[in-house]
Amino acid sequence: MFTPSVIHHRSCEGSACHVFLPDHFGMLCWNVYKNNLKQAAFRPWLHSLVKQKKIELLLFQEASFESGGRFALSGFAYDAAANLEFAGAFYGVLTASSVESKRSRAYLSKSRESLIGPHKSLLLSRFSFADGSKLLVLNIHAINFRENQSYAKEIDGFMEYIKEYDGPLIVAGDFNSWNRERQLKIARERKALSLKSVPFKQKQKIKSFMGNTLDFIFYRGLELLESEVIDGHGLSDHNPLFASFRKISK
Repeated sequence: MFTPSVIHHRSCEGSACHVFLPDHFGMLCWNVYKNNLKQAAFRPWLHSLVKQKKIELLLFQEASFESGGRFALSGFAYDAAANLEFAGAFYGVLTASSVESKRSRAYLSKSRESLIGPHKSLLLSRFSFADGSKLLVLNIHAINFRENQSYAKEIDGFMEYIKEYDGPLIVAGDFNSWNRERQLKIARERKALSLKSVPFKQKQKIKSFMGNTLDFIFYRGLELLESEVIDGHGLSDHNPLFASFRKISK
């Protein structure tokens, strides 16, 4: 039901995009609740935030997009992994950047949401710094309405894609980690990959269920400069997570 006809979507801005990711960059991780194309206020609000915070990377979950369509902001290219198609629109995870990805792959979860629901999607993108080093970015929207055993298997599968990579890495998204077992699973995987968790002073503003945080940004091989939960937008039931990083010199 609603299985997408195309999984991996890509929109390139060509000469409008930069070749290399700057050594100092900002990123936003946000479950946009399918509102990025529906709400008229979304584009101007995002444009203002990107300019103010100097954001180079945008990781959306539950994004809506059209096949071959451009991103909401000029000068930004994107890759997207669709898990759902309905009435000509696609939905899934989307990673947009002012730097075109050097490589990107889209994946679907093996499990479905409940027995007849959609799969969840995952996007793995690679970006280059000017010195030739790479940044790998994993954009996750984890399975939700399944038992903990299925959840753990899906997380294991996601981590298989990056376990051999030892360079700078960002793993972020909506982990649907709404109980203790899921929280412990995420913590174990983070430790195994030597990832740090971006801390937020406004933790109470992060989307949660029964006191369990759902959205995270994990990283390694980078220096964290700033972090913030941005609220007051009225555009989604999740608040976007902002973080800025500096590449660590070789």
